[in-house]
Amino acid sequence: MTLLQLMPDDAPETVLLRTTDTTVIAKTLAGHGVELRHWPVRGPVTPQDDSDEILERYRAEVDELSAREGFRLVDVARLHPSDDPAWAEQAAKARTTFLEEHRHAENEVRFFAHGRGCFYLHLDGQVLATVCEAGDLLSVPAGTRHWFDMGTRPDFTAIRFFEEEDGWVGDFTGDPLARSFPTLDALVGTPEPAAP
Repeated sequence: MTLLQLMPDDAPETVLLRTTDTTVIAKTLAGHGVELRHWPVRGPVTPQDDSDEILERYRAEVDELSAREGFRLVDVARLHPSDDPAWAEQAAKARTTFLEEHRHAENEVRFFAHGRGCFYLHLDGQVLATVCEAGDLLSVPAGTRHWFDMGTRPDFTAIRFFEEEDGWVGDFTGDPLARSFPTLDALVGTPEPAAP
């Protein structure tokens, strides 16, 4: 379920708005210059599907968006659950990196082909926790302070669009704010695993 939860940036326990109404979500985000659209989901994504095959499923949409917005690089970011200890280490490292507040010099544009993740947008004294799932295309303006949570057991595939060919480059703010907000698991009611 696509979900939006708004909280003051100085009071994460205060919920100003919580909704799964995609019309309300899109309108609220648009008021902050953030765009939420939807593409049809073309089949399930499995760990065996390679990135080229996933891109090919969405070729018409990818090409149209890239031409219109001038994207020079398109890739696929993905993590699927595994019992391999190396996977757990990789997932934890990726999650830790993206949970730190950062911004980008270009728009951050993501299409979720599978699974879900949460973008926390720090705008105008608020945090807009935006849970995206398969079919959601989110475009966050350059310079927006934000962080991303993929959950304690990541399971997502996202097509990423870049204006420059250097790909993902984050400018970390060093602000510990993100640590005080509910995680993706807490927002959607998924129990987090017990500490060892």
